[in-house]
Amino acid sequence: MPRSGPLPAAFSLLLATAALLPGPAAAQNEPRINASEDVVIHLYGPAITLQCNLTTSPSPLSASYWVKNGEEIPGTRKPSNTTEYKILKPRAEESGEYLCVFVFSNSPIANATIEVRATPDITGHKRSENKNEGQEALMYCKSVGFPHPEWVWRKKVNGVFEDINNSSGRFFISNKDNYTELSITNLQINEDPGEYQCNATNQVGSVSVTTILRVRSHLAPLWPFLGILAEIVILVVIIVVYEKRKRPDEVPDAGPMKTNSTNNHKDKNLRQRNTN
Repeated sequence: MPRSGPLPAAFSLLLATAALLPGPAAAQNEPRINASEDVVIHLYGPAITLQCNLTTSPSPLSASYWVKNGEEIPGTRKPSNTTEYKILKPRAEESGEYLCVFVFSNSPIANATIEVRATPDITGHKRSENKNEGQEALMYCKSVGFPHPEWVWRKKVNGVFEDINNSSGRFFISNKDNYTELSITNLQINEDPGEYQCNATNQVGSVSVTTILRVRSHLAPLWPFLGILAEIVILVVIIVVYEKRKRPDEVPDAGPMKTNSTNNHKDKNLRQRNTN
């Protein structure tokens, strides 16, 4: 009889691998979800319905609900293996990453992802920014829409918007998801005023808005005071000129008045002599 010995190493590894593979029963109990395709929101489009159907459950179902961008949507939790969520007025702010989630009594939760995409919509920005020379200007834009956009700042040069030239090192751009801001330090009155544009672009579309930057001179804070001072000087000049012009007409002439009085006295003496 052949002598029995230890199993070859390759055969032992094969047996160990086979023991780790799930059996047919385990594969059949894995949760399976049929979910809607990804959706793109179009302006003034019809209502959108997202649907999920749990076809295979590993254990009794406890509940199902919907999640948008990591937060549960209130009022969507119910004990059903078929669930749907309606977007009645599709707009950019309704876009995002939606999950239908199924909770089981004795198994880990299962979910499926549906992306609802839209062109960015810029919902906030500064229409204008007014600063003094040497100060810092801050312009920003914020948007809604999924996926998050890529932001680009431009400045109008000779009638055309061009990417900002930061050769001076005074321009700082900060982007985070649906928000961006542009700051300019040590403003120069001859270089920085003009129109600035923020542009948001994602896989669906692109949108831009403009902010007007005005830079005033260092003397700008003194202008109100200088205006008042000028008014006072003009008023004093007018008063002085008026007083000088009216003085010759209103001052009495002492010489002629004295002469008239003397003549009247002589006439009176002459009458008295004639009477005598």
